[in-house]
Amino acid sequence: MAPIAEGTDSNTLNLKVGHFTDTAIEMGNIGLAGHNRGYEYNYFQNLKKLKKEDRILYTHNEFKKEYVVDVIEIIENSNWNYLKESEDNRITLITCIENEPKYRRCIQAVELY
Repeated sequence: MAPIAEGTDSNTLNLKVGHFTDTAIEMGNIGLAGHNRGYEYNYFQNLKKLKKEDRILYTHNEFKKEYVVDVIEIIENSNWNYLKESEDNRITLITCIENEPKYRRCIQAVELY
């Protein structure tokens, strides 16, 4: 389990998973970022191991949801399309790619009903 804090600046990501402040917190598209290597806290170190149909459990205060992975993409570091608002409930996880500063790994999962 990883603690989550508001914002995705380096101070936040050095200690916790960061919440993209322009995304949902409970309902809609929840956007989170985290380190995967090279820091004391690498909460997203196993993101590259996720496969479609894997499950993600998200807890925020008393709120809990389970999601199933349906998108695994390598995106440019300037591509924020996966963080746009959505009509359904989903979670979007973004992290760096080793030695590829122009790209990010993006995992998106939809709510499991």
